[in-house]
Amino acid sequence: MSYGLQEHIRRGIRKRPVIKKAPRDRVNEQIRAFQIRLIDESGKQLGVMAPMEALQIAREQELDLVEVAPNAQPPVCRIIDYGKYQYQQSKQERTSKSKQKKVDLKGIRIGLKTDDHDLDFKKNQAEKFLSKGNKVKIEILLRGREKAHQDLARQNLAEFIQLIKFPHISEQEIKRFPGGFNTIIVPQ
Repeated sequence: MSYGLQEHIRRGIRKRPVIKKAPRDRVNEQIRAFQIRLIDESGKQLGVMAPMEALQIAREQELDLVEVAPNAQPPVCRIIDYGKYQYQQSKQERTSKSKQKKVDLKGIRIGLKTDDHDLDFKKNQAEKFLSKGNKVKIEILLRGREKAHQDLARQNLAEFIQLIKFPHISEQEIKRFPGGFNTIIVPQ
């Protein structure tokens, strides 16, 4: 029994998504440049030459010829052990990834008629988020007839931002969105 295209769509059978792979380094015979700048294992420059000559030198040392800077003029290649090179690259990526500080965007919503105690609670929440190094998106939501008082909503949002004592700067000015106004503040 064979299924047609319509049958696959109706049954919910889909093709697998295509996973894009990171571009690999060119190694040995994969190097396509006419001239390359060669660096040996110790870091000494051997000059500009044809890739076949460089490959012959690498083979004599029982190592690989790896293109490390393909965009340079001429491209830069090194004579190294490709397995070690890949390991060092992945190790460097892991360490740089672990050193990156992840900044979250936290959200706080207030209304036009939000009470003082609730505003105080939201202010403390915003200060806590800022003290942890997170960005804070503050929104004021307008419902129904409140949408006629946009100037009042903008003023209330500005006053709420003034209440926040933790040192901060505005990353995004107060701007309109369909449900009201919003802004983003970040710690200083």
